[in-house]
Amino acid sequence: MTEPPSGGGGEPEILAARRRKLDALRATGVDPFPHAFPGVVGIAQARAGHDGLAPGEETDERVRVAGRVAARRGQGKAAFLDLVDRSGRIQLLGRLNALGEEAFERLTALDLGDLVGADGTIIRSRAGELTVSLDGITLLAKSLRPPPEKHHGLTDVETRFRRRELDLIANEETRELFVARARVITEVRRFLDDAGFVEVETPMLQPIYGGAAARPFTTHHNALDRTLYLRIATELYLKRLIVGGLERVYEIGKDFRNEGLSPKHNPEFTMLEYYEAYADYHDVAARCERLVHHVASALGQGVRFAPPWRRETLAGAIEARAGVDVLAARDLESLRAAMRERGLEVPEHDQTWARLVDHLLSRYVEPELVAPTFLMDYPVELSPLAKRHRSQEGVVERFEAFAGGMEIANAFTELNDPDEQRARFDEQRRAAAAGDAEAQPLDEAFVEALEHGMPPTGGIGIGLDRLVMLLTGRDTIREVVLFPALREQ
Repeated sequence: MTEPPSGGGGEPEILAARRRKLDALRATGVDPFPHAFPGVVGIAQARAGHDGLAPGEETDERVRVAGRVAARRGQGKAAFLDLVDRSGRIQLLGRLNALGEEAFERLTALDLGDLVGADGTIIRSRAGELTVSLDGITLLAKSLRPPPEKHHGLTDVETRFRRRELDLIANEETRELFVARARVITEVRRFLDDAGFVEVETPMLQPIYGGAAARPFTTHHNALDRTLYLRIATELYLKRLIVGGLERVYEIGKDFRNEGLSPKHNPEFTMLEYYEAYADYHDVAARCERLVHHVASALGQGVRFAPPWRRETLAGAIEARAGVDVLAARDLESLRAAMRERGLEVPEHDQTWARLVDHLLSRYVEPELVAPTFLMDYPVELSPLAKRHRSQEGVVERFEAFAGGMEIANAFTELNDPDEQRARFDEQRRAAAAGDAEAQPLDEAFVEALEHGMPPTGGIGIGLDRLVMLLTGRDTIREVVLFPALREQ
């Protein structure tokens, strides 16, 4: 979509010319920003059923479509425009003898990017293009700025992310991406609703953050005069609902983690968490497979994610790829020594054994897990909210799901013993004192909820942004978030 010359010059002249057109419309009594245009059908719907129309053939089928002017061409007493909406593109044909002189003049004065409504009949042009032959054209919003030039104006990715509206105008692929994202969330809800889960909402502003290993964003509530935190996870509130007897609950919502930016991390992201009474992590893994397969199938990619997924233990995966048996080196110095013996990088900033194990996972294992894979049975030090393994010492019943070289889900057989949960929180406080900035604080209300009794429960968190990345072939989370966090220009 290019802006034709308008008296020469650059953008200031183009903006001034469009302002003059706006003033002229108002001067003649035309409202350049009307309130509504009822009765519109999508362009895809208008095009449907006309594949067999021969070149030059006309119909008496009337349609009313609306969208943005994407291209225009003129041939004397006839003018052709391309109209684009969310669903597609269609050609408009305006003839002087059909529209009359005044309406035809307004048609030919339209600028690229103007939003218009079109009334007419469906025909096939002599050149073979499906077309709306106009008998009415209505300006719906005058565009005072030219649209981005399709091939060159949005090559800078920073511009695409900072000005997503321009990216959506210029790039059909971007529009399709975010329609696909919406489809993913719709299918997630459909799957869980059909399985008897209840969708709920829990607080985003929390007096105590928890449910994940992350640093929070901090704010202040003036009326209450207290410090609050943007939630890093929904887990603890959702498990309190399990205590309350809802039995199967889920939430789709924003979490916030005060961490760096990377291709896999945005400080504000969309998470699905669901919890199921009377289930363990094996049940959760099976449901996770089915859920992702269901969603992927809706996008035509079911084969890639068909159950059963591969399963490995975390310790086995690290030993196979990094040569270190983390369960045989259960303190920080012995693990560092084992890594040095293997010639591996030993980051000095990892001040706890658990964080060093997480480094081994992230550095040596995660990038290798391209096919859907569950890593099972994590060390207890990495998992303060998970139930101890029923048959193996030192680990808990936890898995993380990986695909495309990144983590997409984290799940447990949930710890429901209030005394052990309190002891785990005490361990987290010691980790915080040792330098772990992401250790979780004690949530007394959560422990007291467990003291009322929580049934055996399985739960999971699935990163929906990352799932959309996988299903749409994107390499960075910024591509699948409409307005990602960016550094100041």
